[in-house]
Amino acid sequence: MINRIENPELGLALAVLNKNSNAPWRIENGKLHKVFEFSNFVKAFGFMTKIALHAEKVNHHPEWFNVYGKVVIDLITHEANGLTERDFDLARTIEQLA
Repeated sequence: MINRIENPELGLALAVLNKNSNAPWRIENGKLHKVFEFSNFVKAFGFMTKIALHAEKVNHHPEWFNVYGKVVIDLITHEANGLTERDFDLARTIEQLA
């Protein structure tokens, strides 16, 4: 079983994640949420491809939406019905790929 991160640890984990981020992740509807903007579709789709390859390796997949240069990402661990370290690990990798 995977344990959810609860308050106040959740706030601390979010602060650490956002420490070096130019646009912060936030919690929206119980999920880690962030919008990434790219200059065109190819760059946005390339970013998504890099994430998809990593997500498949770690068996943890984002909920996402893409239109042209915009990629909206939501992360949650469904089996824990909330946020876990897996979500924050994936978010950190996504930040590195951006």
